[in-house]
Amino acid sequence: MNNSLNFTTQSEEETDSLLEQVNKQIADSTFDTSDRQLLKSMVECFGDSRGMVRLGFAEALGAIGKPAVPVLLEALANHTNVVVRRAAAKTLIIIADPEAVPNLIHALLHDEDTVVKGSSVGALAKTGETAVPALLEILASPEHPQSTIGHAAWALAFIGVEAKEHLYKAIDSDSAEVRAAVLGGLVKVAEQDSDKEAFDILIKSLSDRATNVRSEAAAALGNLTYQPAVPYLIELLNHQEGESRKSAALSLMKIGDRAAIEPLQAASSTESEEGVKRAIDLAISQLEQGS
Repeated sequence: MNNSLNFTTQSEEETDSLLEQVNKQIADSTFDTSDRQLLKSMVECFGDSRGMVRLGFAEALGAIGKPAVPVLLEALANHTNVVVRRAAAKTLIIIADPEAVPNLIHALLHDEDTVVKGSSVGALAKTGETAVPALLEILASPEHPQSTIGHAAWALAFIGVEAKEHLYKAIDSDSAEVRAAVLGGLVKVAEQDSDKEAFDILIKSLSDRATNVRSEAAAALGNLTYQPAVPYLIELLNHQEGESRKSAALSLMKIGDRAAIEPLQAASSTESEEGVKRAIDLAISQLEQGS
């Protein structure tokens, strides 16, 4: 980093002294948040080999908050030491500054280190609604690897209720990846907000044209134990794709409505795929036992 302290010239004693000095200033409300050189020196101390020292500086910078963000973003984007980039991303989780979203997206897409990517997406998730449009854009693009798609979907689900209005609009996306990720986010909306529209979208998605979306919807309704979904899941037992029939059976098992036993038995008697039949029979067994 330009104009920053070269960490390799610092002894452990100097690093410990700096951390003690900074913590005292924060406690006394005398820390000068405009002292960019001091902030850079603190970030450089992320290169210390001692985990507790790195944690101490992360907590101190987290307490300083927004004034520390520019220096942390500079380190995240440009530092050659991956340990410093990791710690910078983890500290940005603590601060959760919406203005960091573009830089965090860049790190998620372009940093070579998986820990930096994971921590960047964690910071995006903590940032909340501001990050949602960029996350949806990642999900809609065919150029990103599955690991990145998974990260973005997780962040969207974590944000949940705060992203509600964006999710309701995005459910009509042409991208199956987006629609499936939206359903993951709607589970949290349904759990926290008891929003009927979220449940209605989940039920409607049981007839989506994409297999992964139907499966996601069935799994979500099962995890939510949403009893009004039972007739629609019973209908899904007749779908031409085995994966959808399997998802319906497992969801019915989780909901636990014994009215599904007879339709499941009928489905089992005509099922031709062994893996699907096993799932159906498991559901029957669990429902009969009252589990």
